[in-house]
Formats: sequence, C-alpha cells, structure tokens
Amino acid sequence: MASLDLITIGRSSVDLYGAQVGGRLEDMASFNKYIGGSPTNIAAGTARLGLKSALITRVGDEHMGRFIREQLVREGVDVRGVKTDKERLTALVLLGIRDEYQFPLIFYRENCADMALSEEDIDPDFVSEARCVCVTGTHLSNPRTEQAVLKALEIARQSGGLTALDIDYRPNLWGLAGHGDGESRFVESKKVTAKLQSTLHLFNLIVGTEEEFHIAGGSTDTIEALRAVRQVSPATLVCKRGPMGAVVFEDAIPDSLDEGQAGEGFPIEVFNVLGAGDGFMSGLLKGWLTGEDWPTSLKFANACGAFAVSRHGCTPAYPSWEELQYFFKTGIKNKALRKDAALEQVHWSTNRKADWSTMRVFAFDHRMQLEAMAREADVSDDRIGAFKTLCLDAALRVSDGKAGYGLLCDSRLGRDALYRAAGTGLWIGRPVEWPGSRPLTLEPEIGPDFGGLVEWPIDHVVKVLAFYHPDDTAEMKADQEQTVLRLFHAARRNRLEFLLEVIPSKVGACDDETTAKIIDRFYEIGVYPDWWKLEPMKTTASWANACAAIERHDPYTRGIVVLGLDAPQAELEASFQLAAGFGLVKGFAVGRTIFGDAARKWLAGSITDTQAVEDMAARYQSLCAIWDAARKAAAAAKGGQA
Repeated sequence: MASLDLITIGRSSVDLYGAQVGGRLEDMASFNKYIGGSPTNIAAGTARLGLKSALITRVGDEHMGRFIREQLVREGVDVRGVKTDKERLTALVLLGIRDEYQFPLIFYRENCADMALSEEDIDPDFVSEARCVCVTGTHLSNPRTEQAVLKALEIARQSGGLTALDIDYRPNLWGLAGHGDGESRFVESKKVTAKLQSTLHLFNLIVGTEEEFHIAGGSTDTIEALRAVRQVSPATLVCKRGPMGAVVFEDAIPDSLDEGQAGEGFPIEVFNVLGAGDGFMSGLLKGWLTGEDWPTSLKFANACGAFAVSRHGCTPAYPSWEELQYFFKTGIKNKALRKDAALEQVHWSTNRKADWSTMRVFAFDHRMQLEAMAREADVSDDRIGAFKTLCLDAALRVSDGKAGYGLLCDSRLGRDALYRAAGTGLWIGRPVEWPGSRPLTLEPEIGPDFGGLVEWPIDHVVKVLAFYHPDDTAEMKADQEQTVLRLFHAARRNRLEFLLEVIPSKVGACDDETTAKIIDRFYEIGVYPDWWKLEPMKTTASWANACAAIERHDPYTRGIVVLGLDAPQAELEASFQLAAGFGLVKGFAVGRTIFGDAARKWLAGSITDTQAVEDMAARYQSLCAIWDAARKAAAAAKGGQA
C-alpha cells in the first residue's frame, strides 16, 4: 500500500504579504512572511486536512530555504523531496491587498531554486510511494522543469497512481507579462496552449478557472475550450467559476456549465483571492482521494476556498479538518469569516504547530526575587543577566536536544539568555507583567498600546501573571480583566501563543471552586489562553473543577503547567502526584526550587559558573524525573481502573 496520499511538484517560495490593506504595494510598510507557491500551498493545505502529503521542489541554501523546509515540517508535510540548491536563491513573492479586485504582486524568480528542478531530483521509489502526483502549470514552462514533471508523471502512471493538474496559469511566469503584471491571470498564447495540450493526456484530473481552461483549450469560449481539452484528455475536468462555485465534467462536455456536477457553495465576503485556488484544490483532493463523490468533494473545495478568500495569506488561511467540520456544523455566522471569533478560535487552536504534550519548564523569569538576592550580595543587577545565561546552560544540559523541555525567561534582565535560547528546540515563555503588580501593569517595553510584542519572535509565548481572586472588588476585577483581554488580543494579532497564570491564594482565601471560577470568568470575557499556569492545588476536587472549567470552554487548549512557589522538592513531589492524574496538566514550570540556592551562592561569589550550572541541572533533572514518574504512575493507575 502507498505510504503517501499525495506528492505535489513545483513552485516553492516565501510570500511577503503586505500587512497594510487598502493601499498600493508601493505604500506598504511591513510584511508578514508565509510559505508560498501553489504546490507548496497545496501540500500544506492537504496535510491540514489529514492527508499524508509530500512536496518535490528545490529551495536555496539560505535562511528562506530553511524557513520553507522547517515550516513544511511543522505543517506535517514530508520533505524528503525538497532538495537544497547550493547555487540559487529561494524564490520570493511580494504581494498585497489593494481591494477585493486588485492584488498587486511581484515575482522574484530570476534563476530561482525551484526552477532548477531536474530529472535527477525525481526519485522513482519516492514517487511510487504516493497514491497521487499533483503538478501545476508553471513547471511545464521550462524544458528542465518540464522533464522533471514528466518523469514523475510517468512513474506515477506506471505504478498505478493517480495524476492531477492544477493549470495554475500565471502569464508572468511564462514570460508573457512584465514584472509589474504579476497579478495578470490571462494572456492568450498559442505556444502555451500547445505546450499544455501536449501533456493533458497524462492526467486523471484537470482543474482550472475558466480563464485557465481558455489557455488550455485555446479558446475564450469556455465550453469550446473544455471540449478542446476533452478531445486530448479523458480526465475529469473541474472548472472553477469564482463566486458561482465550480462544476465537474466526467464525460462529454454539455452545452452549458450549469449542467455539470456542483457542490454546496458558501457565500462569504471576499477579502483576499490570492491562494484561494490552492485552498480549493486542497479540499478537492481531500474528497477525491478519500473516495467522496464529486458534490461532496466540491463542498470541501468550496469551503476551503471560502476560508482562503476571507483571510490574510495563503497557507495560513487554510482550515484544519476539525475546523472544516466545525464550519459545516455551525454554518456562516459572519460573512467576513475572519471576524467570526468562535471560528477563528478553532482555526488558531487546531493549526498550532509543535508537540508540547509534556512540559518540563525551568522558570527563571524572576526579576523581583533575583534583584533582592543581588542587593543581599551587594552586586549590580547586571550580574543577574549573567546568571540567567547559566540557567539556560543548565536547561540545555538537561534537555540535551530532546523534546518536552522549556524555559521561562524575561527580556529586561535575561535578554542574553533569551537570544541564546532561540533555535535550541526549547519551549520559550516570556513574562510581560511588572513583578508583583496588583492591579496588573506591564513591563515598560510592552508599551501603552502593547505594540512591543511586534518585536517578539513568533515562537515566544506571552506569559502574564495576574493576582486575581473572585472576591476582588468590581473595580479591581475590571482593571485586571481589561489588561488581560487587551494583552490576549495583542498576542493573537502578532501570532504569539498566550499563557495566563493566576495565583488567587496570594490575595484571598481559596476553596475547591476558586480557580475554576477564575477560569470561567476569563473565558466569559473572551480570553482563550493557549496555556494556563496554575498554583499547586491541594485537593483532587480543586483540580477536577479547574480542568472541567477549561474543557467546557476550550476543547483545544494546549493545557496546564503547575507552578512551584518556591516549594521544597518534597512538597512539589506531592503536588505533582496529585496534578499528574489529570490529562490536561502537561507538566510544571518551576523556578526558585531549582535556582534559588545556586543564585544566592553565585551572586555572593562562593561558587563558580560550573558549580552553579551543575547544581541547577541536578535539581532540574530531579524534578523532571519526579514529574515523569508521577505521570507514569497516574497512567498505570488509570490502566488498572480500566
């Protein structure tokens, strides 16, 4: 049996999308970076829908090439066919949204890496693993890339696989339009028509817009064009009709497009048509390759296309399978889908990347406590930053490149450690609250408009601690809630995950319902944390209530980490054993229990760097072992109960 559902072949680029909407590309001042290129988009889009997808392309031996490869891996795409070109740069595309009709774009593809794809890049054994090979028209425009595509198609056909073509006509990429006409979708060309028609017999499925069938069929009359394609190919033809949906023709072409098979459509507000065709193709392939009938496959395709035209970017706009099912169940609540808060929450949470099902976090984000230790040792706060780099060394020693480890570190005192942590594979949380503040205020670097978050790497997690209690005054609650809510939205706007830490025991008496009430309240005002950080509660009931509150509101939350509160290791062990019995609790985030003793001694000059790192690594390793044992025991107990 095939181990892959789909291999796509062709373009791969980095899309630099103008962040400003409604103006000229000349006037756009900042850009969001996404993966791009139709085959790359389709590979990622189908992977989000649950297909086992792979891509064959080339990328440059530089930062953008590595970005494409790493992002594809995050999306779940097999990258064995992504070759690194040592001589050429990764393609770039600059694009923007002027209005619902104009989408200016510039292709930077002169001698780019993906256009150097060659027959040597096509591994017969790899191609034979796939049930389907999907190609796009651009790679038929150049003799070298055409030979690579034809080789892959021949291998697929010989091994009994299916073949699909997305015509994906870009006149600019066939040399028929100038650099400034990147958004052009149709230029008549007998040469292009002849080239396409020489290959159409190789496909089981051919997909295109009316304009794309015009170029494939050599006529601007859509029915005539489809009939011309039918004369050279027995493939199923899927003709996209923009807001009118799409139609399928399996046999002879009738006299009207309306006589083709159709699927349910979704009338939504058009925001951005770029990438809509790739979203459509992703949904269509999902249906086709899983045995759905054409009306159902078109329903999938139309819905995925609707998501694409309603959001910013191409691949980032495409839905997960869970999101698609949610959409079918709830229907259109707001024609501007990106403004449907519930749908966007499902989109965000079901498309988060990386596996953080285990969280062993060394928290050295402490500022107030370390500043006090520095005063006791009569040293400057500059020494705190140096100490935090030792904390990072300890974290890296324990994690040793393995998954499931992380850190919490601030940027005011721990900037150097934060910078060094980038790219290490550690989960990185970063606090924004001013230490000890109540009502909650934030570090000055965040700014009064929270604009400081725009400078953060997107793999950093915004962590905020609120000393919040259900019995607080109405004024205190309103003040803290407003700050948390604004921060949450600022984090989402900057594509950053959000961790909310609450410690009610510091400000009032607590019972088994206290934390659950706080959780309910923050969800009620529209705060959906990716992570919760909760104090080590003392009873099974309190943990059960807290977990139930989260699950009522957000079935997709990342989970909970338990904080330490400078507790002795024996006390932490008891709290871990209690918390580990709840699957929503993913691990711990502990600090002073690990670094407290070493910090005092190191700041006082009584131990060396090496001794400090060894001490902290031993304590951290011990806590990791305690957590792992607690989780294992909890799993065994549940297995025994079952």
